[in-house]
Amino acid sequence: MITLRPYQKESVDAVYKALRETDDNPCVEIPTAGGKSCCIAQVSTDAVNLWNGRVMILAHVRELLEQNADKIAKLCPGIPVGVYCAGLGRRDTEQPIIVGGIQSVYDKPELFGRRDLLIVDEAHLIKTGEGDEGRYRRFFSDMKRLNPLVRLIGYTATPFRLDGGAICKPENLLNRICYKAEIKPLIAQGYLSPLTSKAGHSTIRLDDLHTRAGEFVQEDIDAAVDNADAIDSACRDAVQLADGRKTVIVFCSSVKHAQHVAKKLHDLTGDETAVLTGDTPPQERATILRRFRGTDLAPDLFGIPEKPVRWLCNVSVCTTGLDVPNIDCVVLLRPTQSAGLYVQMVGRGFRLSPETGKSDCLVLDYAGNIERHGPVDAVHVREPGHGPKREEPLAKECPNCREMVHPAVMRCPKCGYEWPRPERSSIDDHASRLGILSCDYEDEEIRVGNVSYTYHMKRDAQPGALPTMRVTYSEDLLHQYSEWLCVQHTGWARTKFCQWWARRSGGGEPPDTVVEAVRLANEGGLLEPDTITIRHIPGERYPKIVGYHFPPTSNPDCPDDELPF
Repeated sequence: MITLRPYQKESVDAVYKALRETDDNPCVEIPTAGGKSCCIAQVSTDAVNLWNGRVMILAHVRELLEQNADKIAKLCPGIPVGVYCAGLGRRDTEQPIIVGGIQSVYDKPELFGRRDLLIVDEAHLIKTGEGDEGRYRRFFSDMKRLNPLVRLIGYTATPFRLDGGAICKPENLLNRICYKAEIKPLIAQGYLSPLTSKAGHSTIRLDDLHTRAGEFVQEDIDAAVDNADAIDSACRDAVQLADGRKTVIVFCSSVKHAQHVAKKLHDLTGDETAVLTGDTPPQERATILRRFRGTDLAPDLFGIPEKPVRWLCNVSVCTTGLDVPNIDCVVLLRPTQSAGLYVQMVGRGFRLSPETGKSDCLVLDYAGNIERHGPVDAVHVREPGHGPKREEPLAKECPNCREMVHPAVMRCPKCGYEWPRPERSSIDDHASRLGILSCDYEDEEIRVGNVSYTYHMKRDAQPGALPTMRVTYSEDLLHQYSEWLCVQHTGWARTKFCQWWARRSGGGEPPDTVVEAVRLANEGGLLEPDTITIRHIPGERYPKIVGYHFPPTSNPDCPDDELPF
């Protein structure tokens, strides 16, 4: 029997709540290595045991099918579980739970009869859009004719696609996220391996890459990454930084690139290397993965044991379904515009493996993916039609230990190095996003030179929308920070304004309109802070004001330090 972790149990309860209270098809977001298959097994067995239902679990690769079938068998050995997958040589159709490969079942709905639940593992592979006739959409449509009440549930670590933005929309097969397990709490609770990243001395030049259909053009990628100089430089640097790491997965851009990289790594280290692609025969694939896991190493004809593979160079086949817990280093040699692919690649290092001595996983990115997408736990996802833009880097390198951190960090959390306070030279003071994981960062104290108060109405505000009072704190002519106060609103928004006003007016009666508040403030009726504290929030463009410091007052009821309302 499998005992669910607390967040897994919460996700199961959230699915049941969504099925009971809405007509939506819900989706669950759980990070790679967070145990989605356990949740799928629990929902499936409950459907059969508690509600006499019939379930189909769909996936696109054989490893996922085998994982799900195995988890269900362990969770509830009394339930017959069938598998329908040509690649596995199984064609079961009658069991109450069928685990099926979408490529094998999408055009054969009648074989499986009436089903009550369809569950999709790696649901980000479902095509989106009303006009799409992808395999998942076709199968769900056909199954709905057999049972108009059938419901669809999705599970994924990345609820977005390169070609269709978010997978959960009213018009899509999956309609909303009903539960999300966050990466950082799972790391803190010991369920995922910590990640760390270092900037390499070598970075592949990607300035001339073009984009087609939302992704970099393959010919451009090959020209940039699959050349002798780029491979030699990146591999030498990776070998140095990965010193002491036991199991390294390398993501390459093409079969030839993977072969060239594997050869260079072997020449530099003498370590066992291997190449895994979509064309690798099944038996060879199984052997490579067994050696990469370092388990059940078999002797050859002469009794010499197999050597474990240390460096596995792959092309687009290890992004989902790969269960190798001992991976303690991920090397990114291929650039991608897909936030989902980026997260899936990095996610190969999330699994725990204390028995092999793994304490964390090092991520080495030579293709600009960290800067392009931000932290793996707070990626920036663009909807279709919002093409990539040139932005400021989303991470910076510690010059002492080379840890990749949030640009706002002034003290390295790994080695303690302290950055000197930079001279301000640009009007672009936008908050940046993070390195491989969002991390602790220091708030910044800003000296206030001037405070202004203005009437503000949102651009394109709807009829009946309420104005706010905009308060702008100026450090100098170029650097300004604003907050918006809800003078005319009700509830907590109005309460916050009243607290804000009372602190600055010495307990005076707060005005009821923005016009009156602006007039009183501009007449000098408010105490103004001499410094404010701003915080750079991951994923947000502008910093947030979180604290104020006021000059000493003669009023004993007014403390000098403002609470961060």
